[in-house]
Amino acid sequence: MEGLEEKLKGLSIARRSRPEEPTYLLDVALQPAGPLAVCCSNLSVRLHDRDTLSLVGEYRGHGGPLCGVVFSHASPGFLYSGSADGTVRGWDVRRPGSDAAQVFKSDACHSYCSFDLSCGDTLLCAGTEQLDGEDSFLVFWDVRKPGGGLLGVYSESHSDDITQVRFHPRDNDRLASSSTDGLVNVFDLSCGAEEEALLATCNGDSSASSVCWSGPDYTQLLCLSHDEGLHLWDLSQLDTDKPLTVFSTPDARGLPLTAGGGGVDYLVGGRWLEEAQRLLVVGGENGGDLHLMECDGGGLRLLRTLEGGHASTVRCFLWDAAREALVTGGEDSQLLLWKPGGEELTSGKRETMKSEAPSRLKSRPHKKHGYSKH
Repeated sequence: MEGLEEKLKGLSIARRSRPEEPTYLLDVALQPAGPLAVCCSNLSVRLHDRDTLSLVGEYRGHGGPLCGVVFSHASPGFLYSGSADGTVRGWDVRRPGSDAAQVFKSDACHSYCSFDLSCGDTLLCAGTEQLDGEDSFLVFWDVRKPGGGLLGVYSESHSDDITQVRFHPRDNDRLASSSTDGLVNVFDLSCGAEEEALLATCNGDSSASSVCWSGPDYTQLLCLSHDEGLHLWDLSQLDTDKPLTVFSTPDARGLPLTAGGGGVDYLVGGRWLEEAQRLLVVGGENGGDLHLMECDGGGLRLLRTLEGGHASTVRCFLWDAAREALVTGGEDSQLLLWKPGGEELTSGKRETMKSEAPSRLKSRPHKKHGYSKH
């Protein structure tokens, strides 16, 4: 099988979306046999054709900033989006433009800044912003139950905004959460009560922005921080005397990655590539260039730099393993498809399309769900 380096070397821009309305592209999800879903800073969820990137549908209904999009695993025609308006909404992909088919809520004062769906399509979990300077909550629903299916909350494990929740790709009851309190927690939800469910707490020593399951059996966790720190932990060592840390750096910006000694200005995120058995980390430069890197016990290693695409900060990406393609979205409003041997239909670098309302964002411009509180 062709090595990952060779696959990435062949990437070039194949398609570039050109939206009429300037908006930040915050998160992107892929339905394996269908469209791409993108959540935007203008509070919309957009559907794009995965091959042409043409817009095929749009949903509106959220009253606050969006924090992500996730497709159902078992029902590919269903899509979920979460929002600071205190709702997670389910949309029928077969009916673009329709109202939400499901709406999940908890306490009226909850504002969600992260959410995810379990691999078995049974549980939804949302992480809230800190409430009244004291508490933040993990909220759980059973998606199979009518009327919202609220199961309850965990309230003791984080003391600040819960920036991301990620279910294990294979274990329906395993959940990881990250927070601006600097902690990354791992839960076994089959244990029920919060105290018994908490399996591990890893301290990143800085405000955590995202977490990603990785490793051959998804026993590792990648954590990125808002000040560009990176930590890779091996949870299979929990019951041993061996250290959990596989690799750690307090600031990835200080690592020389290019031949000229340059590095990244920010980190976008990480993805475990199952077929390649490699952990891909994407970082960028403020001008729009992207660095595709591998992360393991030896640290970060540059695999490929992508130039001539984005004109400003990139917010999200995904790897389409079936097509060996990369999709990226950012603050320049662009959605780009990078494919081996891709030849863009319309040449020329896209000019920046910065949002006209940047005041809605916190000072960290690349913070994935970093909206100001209303």
